[in-house]
Amino acid sequence: MAIKRFILPVLNGFMLISLASAAMANPPKMKMTTDVPPGIATPDKLETRLGTLNLADGVPDEETAQKVYDNLDFQRGVQAYLNSIQIASMYGMRQGILDFGPANTTALLFETLMDSKALWLTPNTTSVYMCAWLEMKDEPYVIETPPNVLGIIDDHFFEYVADFGNAGPDKGKGGKTLVIPPGYKGDIPAGYHVAHSKTYGNWVIWRGFQVEGNPAPAVETTKKIFRMYPLSQKDNPPEMTFVNVSGKFNNTIHRMDYGFFEEVNEVVQAEPGDSANPEILGLLASIGIKKGQPFKPDARMKKILTEAADVGAATARTLAARPRDDMFYFYPGEGVWSTPFPGGSHEFLDDGARVLDARSYFHFYATGITPAMTKKMVGKGSQYAVAYLDANGNAFDGSKTYKVHLPPNVPAKDFWSFTLYDNQTRAMLQTDQQFPGLDNNKKGLQQNEDGSYDVYIGPKAPAGKEGNWLQTVPGKGWNMLFRLYGPLQPWFDKTWKPSDPELVK
Repeated sequence: MAIKRFILPVLNGFMLISLASAAMANPPKMKMTTDVPPGIATPDKLETRLGTLNLADGVPDEETAQKVYDNLDFQRGVQAYLNSIQIASMYGMRQGILDFGPANTTALLFETLMDSKALWLTPNTTSVYMCAWLEMKDEPYVIETPPNVLGIIDDHFFEYVADFGNAGPDKGKGGKTLVIPPGYKGDIPAGYHVAHSKTYGNWVIWRGFQVEGNPAPAVETTKKIFRMYPLSQKDNPPEMTFVNVSGKFNNTIHRMDYGFFEEVNEVVQAEPGDSANPEILGLLASIGIKKGQPFKPDARMKKILTEAADVGAATARTLAARPRDDMFYFYPGEGVWSTPFPGGSHEFLDDGARVLDARSYFHFYATGITPAMTKKMVGKGSQYAVAYLDANGNAFDGSKTYKVHLPPNVPAKDFWSFTLYDNQTRAMLQTDQQFPGLDNNKKGLQQNEDGSYDVYIGPKAPAGKEGNWLQTVPGKGWNMLFRLYGPLQPWFDKTWKPSDPELVK
């Protein structure tokens, strides 16, 4: 009897639930009942990639709700990752500079050029790189800049602030830029090139130029002129400390694992709450990264974000190595050379729409945001072509040898160059060669009789081609950038093009 007393109520309960469900599935028609147009209602049972989702007349059960929220958190984690690579990148840049000294008074100079011991995203082997970190509080800062440089100021969220030097308002003559911090209401004195930043932290980078193969003149000019100081100290500016980091280990690259989110959080906490795109800040807030609040995900959320970081990393690498949209390719359907600026916009806009894949691709692969990088200027500036794959669509193998053919009359008014990069770090490939790059000014470079060039890339130089060879490492992948400095019209109208990298052996 005891068993019957227990079973009967349970059975009756199930019957009531079943009857209720049936009633909800087939409600009676009432006086005001109308037909619901197709596509509005959601079925009570859905078979999805999340598994079976159960909804009683549109309301999910607890198990379904948990599946949905786990998926939502994962989706937002992946999107937060892809849409904030630039923030993590700037975190890495700041740390890499401050490793050598405090902000505002320390400048890093690659006095004998940057070599492969430095972990920077896709630098070249010919420019004289110099950089500093600007950290403002409640007053503007003056930056005194040298002549004949290409200089950029980008904020802590990697948005463009200003150019100086050849592409800036000083037109390459040097000058004084006054950077205004967020929220500043004071007077702005005359006599400065004025730039407004939405963040307190700012990356200041400039490239000098070699003189007949010698970087010393650019370095000495910077040491003589470059200064950063608060406006209140304009009459007695403090001295700068210049650190030669050529040949030294220097890491400016962000993490790709769960630590990525911790780095992004550091930047968010350091800056005003309205200093970045609200949509990106909203994505970050949805996963627990919010100004003024600790980032302490529980075990469930940390597990989700760990997986989101892994998927985000794989996605970023895919966007760079194998873009799926023709707009990323210089020669769609017939070549592997790609660009992260398909719309020709430093804001990654194409007909008013943000090309999200382009933004993720660029910030994963490179640094420095300025309109000057994207403008099509015949005979001025530079153009960049990226290759991760050979002519057959296969990833480069460090144990094999490849050849790139450059037809006669390479359309570069100044010079052209190749540089190899490590697929993992996107920094210069570390081999026995100090500089994993070559350009048309390199001693020993051989030109073919018709004016063309053949560049060989592999573990050993082909016999007699040592001057045209870049070394790779067996068991290690790589990618490369082909650069044109002072690109000419045949590059833009595509009447001249480099060959795809061809497997030789």
